[in-house]
Amino acid sequence: MIRTVSMAGALALALCAGAAQAAVTVIGGGMAQACSQAAVDGESDVKFQKLCTDALDGEFLTPRDRAGTLVNRGVLKLRRGAYPEATQDFDHAVKLQPGMGEAYVNRAAAAIGQRRYADSLPDINKGLELGVQEPAKAYYNRALAYEGMDDAKSAYFDYQKALEMQPEWDAPREQLTRFSVSHR
Repeated sequence: MIRTVSMAGALALALCAGAAQAAVTVIGGGMAQACSQAAVDGESDVKFQKLCTDALDGEFLTPRDRAGTLVNRGVLKLRRGAYPEATQDFDHAVKLQPGMGEAYVNRAAAAIGQRRYADSLPDINKGLELGVQEPAKAYYNRALAYEGMDDAKSAYFDYQKALEMQPEWDAPREQLTRFSVSHR
């Protein structure tokens, strides 16, 4: 039995939804923690990006919290469509904390936002290998990348995996409605 997967919709629909971002929790008080909360809460206003910058410039942060704040500022930049600037933050975070999976997954989200799908795959895979707090978002992003590369079968399975890991998340469920599966 051969399974084939076909899409019943345009890739543009999936990409309009945007890649998922994964924030990094910074513990404690101060601006870095407020930056973290803004990223978790889905904020996109530039004032929160400035808050992150002020934390990086003015607070004593452990290397992990500095990298996490860079990731969170990058997430805020992603939401504003500033992909190259977000990528710079993720690159810096990777240099500070090469074991922080979220930096890789978010750098991949920036590549997806720029339609550089093949470039995103190594970072998503590295993030999953290292471990991330929200792996469903990594699988969702990888599905977007596969769709961008016209690999509907791999995209389908990654949307399925994202939904399996986070059944209450509507985005992968909505994407899966565009597919039909047939057995040969």
